Amino acid sequence: MDLTGLILRVTAERPHVLLATVPGGAAVRLAAERLLRARDWPQASTPAKADLLLVAGPDLPELRTALERLWRDMPAPRARVHARTPDEVKAALDSGRALLGSPAVQRESAAPPGEAGGHLEGEHGAQERHEGDDQAPGHDGDGGGEGEAGRAGDAHSGPDGEHAPHDAGQDTEAEHGDGRRAPDGQVPGSQDPDGQAPDGQDADSHGDHGDNGDHGDNGNHGGHGEHGGHGGGQTDMPGGLPMAEPGADRDGLTLDRLHLPLGPFLADWPAGLTVRLVLQGDVVQRVDVDGPARPSDDAAVEAFWVQPWLRAASGEPVTVGEAVRRRAAAHLDSLGRLLAVAGWPAEAVRAGRLRDDLLSGAPRAAVAPRLERLTRRVGRSRTLAWLTRGIGVVTAQKAREAGAGGPAARADGDVTARYRQWLADIRHDLPRLEDPAPLDVAVEDSPRGPWSAEAPPSAALIALLPPLLEGAELAAARLVVASLDPDPEELVSRGVVEVARG
Repeated sequence: MDLTGLILRVTAERPHVLLATVPGGAAVRLAAERLLRARDWPQASTPAKADLLLVAGPDLPELRTALERLWRDMPAPRARVHARTPDEVKAALDSGRALLGSPAVQRESAAPPGEAGGHLEGEHGAQERHEGDDQAPGHDGDGGGEGEAGRAGDAHSGPDGEHAPHDAGQDTEAEHGDGRRAPDGQVPGSQDPDGQAPDGQDADSHGDHGDNGDHGDNGNHGGHGEHGGHGGGQTDMPGGLPMAEPGADRDGLTLDRLHLPLGPFLADWPAGLTVRLVLQGDVVQRVDVDGPARPSDDAAVEAFWVQPWLRAASGEPVTVGEAVRRRAAAHLDSLGRLLAVAGWPAEAVRAGRLRDDLLSGAPRAAVAPRLERLTRRVGRSRTLAWLTRGIGVVTAQKAREAGAGGPAARADGDVTARYRQWLADIRHDLPRLEDPAPLDVAVEDSPRGPWSAEAPPSAALIALLPPLLEGAELAAARLVVASLDPDPEELVSRGVVEVARG
């Protein structure tokens, strides 16, 4: 009996897919999430849980090393495919399944570095070798580490398979910001505002964020010591793993300092963004933000969420209905990522389904009742508000000083205020989905603020991150980023680059 072949065939029937989205890949990511939900293929949130790596978006040379680390952290059997456009997603996933089920391909993938094969990549799963593969550092073979591509802040198992908040120091209880824990280890998905069990344990829970087991069991963050080359004075362990270094903390005490990068391929994270933290204990002492990866001249990046504003600015006729539909969908996308980070996957999936319906042109009457239920349920959740209150406060004045507008400025408050502002904006836009009036970019804000190619709104949101994260607990860092949800595509899109050069 060919036991290996049987195991590979079983794995290939329903692979766990890890999505690695690069700037310019938002449309590809959305297409992949829709198709994965239709096929009931679970999404993996870490390399250790993944069988198939799907790279979504254009080829950006700056991110190849991070992708190599992500790939090497995946245990066998594994396959890797690349979809550069939404139309390529189906073929890429089919090719990935075929690669997973092939014993010959898996033997080549498992070959040690330096031997023939040992690497799978390319459009729709074609095998090829990249220069510099052997230079990308690897990790131990236990599949637990995640590399720089996405180490910390992933979900942990919560009650009944719900994934608990993305906390770097918890097992089953939710801890955020000021160290608060939900009663009895509950997370938002385990109780509604009236104390009833959520109605989200249905088929929706197998959507965008995979089955309940796949956002859990991710307590391994690859070790806080796996991050070399991010600070002076560190002593390298064998294999390039840096030791903690002593240094004075904010209170003048001498504690170990750990260097921890978040991104660029963390689950439910702005595509391509890398935030480098220096931690003492679980408190962030210093924050550095890397600029988003820039495309090569032959790989034009299009910012998906601001397309109506870019087209209108270029003189193309665009209706208000098209713009507010895209804006409401963007808020639902941001809300879904925040809910996933906070540990409410069922509602995150519902937000994703509504987002996809809006983008597909569903009429108002078809989405209004479901949108109303979602906004009411999330907006009234006492548990979610309790977990996020007081974290990442951005006053209206602070937002204006940073050049930020849109929901972040209007919310004038913490993470709770920002997600409630998204809900209010969605309700405001709902009656206007079919408005035929021409879009005036000076009147209608883009999803993250007033649109300007000279100063994209996401640039100001990224600039807000260091002062917000410094002094915060690591448990709160991901919630702060998710509640601002800057879009790096805005900074590297073709329209913005042309204005900058012009």
